[in-house]
Amino acid sequence: MNLFKISWSNLRDKPLSSFLSGLLMTLGIAIISLLLLLNKQLDEQFRKNIRGIDMVLGAKGSPLQLILSSIYQIDSPVGNIPLAEAERLTRNPMIKTAIPLALGDNYRSFRIVGTDKQYLDHYEVTVGQGKLFAQPLECVIGPRVAQVTGLKIGDTFAGSHGLDEAGEAHEDAKYKVVGILNPSNSVADQLILTPVASVWAIHDEHGHEEHADEHEAEATAGGAAVEEEHDHEHEGHDHEEGETHEEEREITSMLIKFRNPMGMMLARGINTNSKLQAAMPNIEVNRLFDLLGVGVETLRYLALAIILVAGISVFVSLYNSLKERRYEMALMLSMGATRTQLFLMLLLEGLVLALIGFVAGLILSRLSLWAISGYVQGNYHYDLTNFSILSEEWYILAAAVIIGLVAAALPALGVYRMNISRTLAEE
Repeated sequence: MNLFKISWSNLRDKPLSSFLSGLLMTLGIAIISLLLLLNKQLDEQFRKNIRGIDMVLGAKGSPLQLILSSIYQIDSPVGNIPLAEAERLTRNPMIKTAIPLALGDNYRSFRIVGTDKQYLDHYEVTVGQGKLFAQPLECVIGPRVAQVTGLKIGDTFAGSHGLDEAGEAHEDAKYKVVGILNPSNSVADQLILTPVASVWAIHDEHGHEEHADEHEAEATAGGAAVEEEHDHEHEGHDHEEGETHEEEREITSMLIKFRNPMGMMLARGINTNSKLQAAMPNIEVNRLFDLLGVGVETLRYLALAIILVAGISVFVSLYNSLKERRYEMALMLSMGATRTQLFLMLLLEGLVLALIGFVAGLILSRLSLWAISGYVQGNYHYDLTNFSILSEEWYILAAAVIIGLVAAALPALGVYRMNISRTLAEE
């Protein structure tokens, strides 16, 4: 007697109840699997990108926003800080490296980051094609940028003001691609990196154009005589501004690495005694995961509840099936089948439903991750497309099998209490 074939036929004879039981099992497993996949990949991305960064120095405001914008490039910058003040604070002997960042522009939603070679060294990024930037307005692009935009070595492009690709383009000063980075699975994969001086040059040019437009309007309204007088004044003002502008250079933030753990004491002093802010990445990321963890735990408990309901559904389905098939089973027993064989047949039905739910749940979780990854890539350029089976998912399989077998075993025990002659006589 082929128990598997009979079990499968029994499930097909009750398509609605079998479908409902399998669907509930699928949904519960899919939710738990998706949470595991997202948690693992987000944790890897977050932990990898903050590794080796002990402190972020930036403008006063939200410390979490400062971390997200400076390290992960997924939020707006808090503001700018004076370069001179930042350099003064980072001359402390307890600071090993201080990597400057200047943000504010993008190209087709990929952020343009003004920095120096230390940034690439920190993330262990190497140039795969071309060379590293050496002059203002030269840039190297991450592999994700090259893939999406189609930029190649030697191409030029104009950045757009702000972090939205719909911002005003700086057409008068264009960047030149001199290198393409090797994939590193870090935030650098999705960035356009250029010297800090490039960002200053772009925005100085933009600021001078606005300044010139204002004076042109004033001259037109006030007449030629006023324009001439104003021009003389403006020459003097430009000379004075040129002398002070170097002292007023600004950056967005600095990524700090300490020489030893004693450097942690610097943060309190900076936050108390300066106009700048020192944010600690590990503290802020842990706080973020704690906040997210409440929602994740709630969803996990919901998924477990759904799986238990699926087990109850399997129990009810097989219990009703057993009542409806009492005559059939009594007949099978009278023809030579053993009670153990019938018991195993019912167990197989629960096992098949559990396995179908597990496989379908894994497929559904991967499809959901693919959809989420598309949204994340489109908006933040992070890649979440690791669809490999996690070791934790084998525990889910074990749990699903146990629930399916227990749910099937409870009604299946009725086979041992069945009175064959009475059951046949009743029919």
